[in-house]
Amino acid sequence: MTDEPNKGQLDISKLLEAWQYTPGQLNVRRIDGDDGEPRIQIRLDLGILQLYTTGRPDGQRPQGYPSYLDYCEARLDAEQLGAEDAPAVQIDEEPEQDANEPFVMGEEDCRILREEAAQYYHRYMALLLLEDFDGVVRDTTRNLRVLDLCSRFAQNDHDRQVLEPYRPYILMIRARAVAGQALKDGEPKAALLAIDQGLDALKGYFSHMGRADEFDNSNEVQMLRSMRDALVPKLPVSQKAELKQRIASAIEAENYELAAILRDELRMMGESSGA
Repeated sequence: MTDEPNKGQLDISKLLEAWQYTPGQLNVRRIDGDDGEPRIQIRLDLGILQLYTTGRPDGQRPQGYPSYLDYCEARLDAEQLGAEDAPAVQIDEEPEQDANEPFVMGEEDCRILREEAAQYYHRYMALLLLEDFDGVVRDTTRNLRVLDLCSRFAQNDHDRQVLEPYRPYILMIRARAVAGQALKDGEPKAALLAIDQGLDALKGYFSHMGRADEFDNSNEVQMLRSMRDALVPKLPVSQKAELKQRIASAIEAENYELAAILRDELRMMGESSGA
């Protein structure tokens, strides 16, 4: 680092002036990069954050893998398969792990995974706003893998537990994204199922943590329940129920001819209207 000005560097003031920061809201847009590939940009108060839309958000390939999580999972797979050419277990200066010892991740491994997970968090929140629900599901599912890996294999208790409080939030965002995609696809019943599955996952989490009494008051649970309550009135009624409603409306309007036709349709479906 140097205090000397570098004339080869670009001043981004005009970029920032052209895209004003709006406090209190997530300012996100999708652009095409100079290479023709899409990018996501997030406007912050002091600048612009730019992310790749796939792969690791910063475009890096740690240890030659798509992400550091993939690298750690490859080490775990090699350990479980007993591969002789498994990557080194520790990246810091701690002694190498004996081949006969169970797989563990050191503090440096866990630190890198947490920092990497933060990148994916920024991206999936931006993707949620852009309604790229498939991308949100991909990235939230990926971050849940980080939590699972750390909770099972981190060497110390702090690294095993520090990410767990974020699990309910990730589960909630993932459920919202699955439901959002179902709604885009015109499948409200599938959206309802996704929300219910998210609530079940949250209930399982609180029960597993010995905090079942906190489930109903959880912000994540209340968010999904609110979404569910808003969704239920939009569910399509069955064809028979719709016919019954149309018959009642026709009778109320004294359009008995239409009501008779609709009754015939209902009988053909094997049920009398009872009107």
